[in-house]
Amino acid sequence: MPLPVPETLIQFIKDGTKFIVAGHKEPDGDCIGSQLALCSALRRLGKEAIPCSAGPFKRPEVKSYTARFIAAPDEAEKAGARLIIVDCSSAGRTGDLEQRLKGMQTAVIDHHATGDHPLASPENPVYLDGAAPSTTILILAVIEALGLRLEKEEAKLLLFGLCTDTGFFRHLDENGAETFNAAAKMVNAGASPRAAFQAMNGGKSLDSRKLMGHLLSRSESLFDGRLIFSFENYEDSQHFGLEGRDSDSLYQLLQSVAGVEAVVIMRQETPKNCTVGFRSRDKVDVAAIAASFGGGGHKNAAGASIQGTISNVKPKIIAAFNKVFVSNG
Repeated sequence: MPLPVPETLIQFIKDGTKFIVAGHKEPDGDCIGSQLALCSALRRLGKEAIPCSAGPFKRPEVKSYTARFIAAPDEAEKAGARLIIVDCSSAGRTGDLEQRLKGMQTAVIDHHATGDHPLASPENPVYLDGAAPSTTILILAVIEALGLRLEKEEAKLLLFGLCTDTGFFRHLDENGAETFNAAAKMVNAGASPRAAFQAMNGGKSLDSRKLMGHLLSRSESLFDGRLIFSFENYEDSQHFGLEGRDSDSLYQLLQSVAGVEAVVIMRQETPKNCTVGFRSRDKVDVAAIAASFGGGGHKNAAGASIQGTISNVKPKIIAAFNKVFVSNG
């Protein structure tokens, strides 16, 4: 079960009349589902709720939600509002939103064990559970703690987020019973697992298959097959576009290789900046590696944004894994 919802968070919500609900930049299904479901619950309490995201909405499965968000609140929208940040540690992870959110009374709801989480106080409560499989699990707990019955649209959003962060439950182990109990609540409220799966995996472009072929062909086996590394260069991004990306399927394919313990995919987002995705099957804590580069995430799934090019960032990534695979045996 998730940790109990702090009473300070419930009071924070009850005392407010208007809320800005923000999430991290480049939102995924867990972030989107958490924001929109929480906004729905707040509105049912008679509150005003404004979902904000700096985007970009890169992932194909979240693009249809773009119009439901504003990029940043104006001064009129901020007036009298409280801020709730979900699925990330602080305003610093919200991208271009950060400057517009400064000085607001803030609550945080997050399931990432890594990150610079603010210290909790009655005025600025923090609901953090690093053992929860998704932030949507925590939003469900908040909705129930507020005395509300889960509505169908909220259930669909929450299940979508839960399925996103659990890889449609394939990341769960023998301790995942409570996660299935939460999923059952969502299904009982009207959410469809089949629809969630189709939203996550359907509607891919032909370019996404072609780009995947490029990245597969560049895959490099390191440390006697324990690490697989691949990359997307800047020319790929320009040719295939953001919609050509299908990271989750690519990670699945590479993690299915015998002997692989971790996978790294680097992308040259701009001529001077790379993003790095880390995945591991079990023992390797990629969140710790990502954190060493200013990123974060979960033990088996993490990411970072690093200044530089693939050619000069790659050796640093390999060196970090050297400490894991060689220094620690």
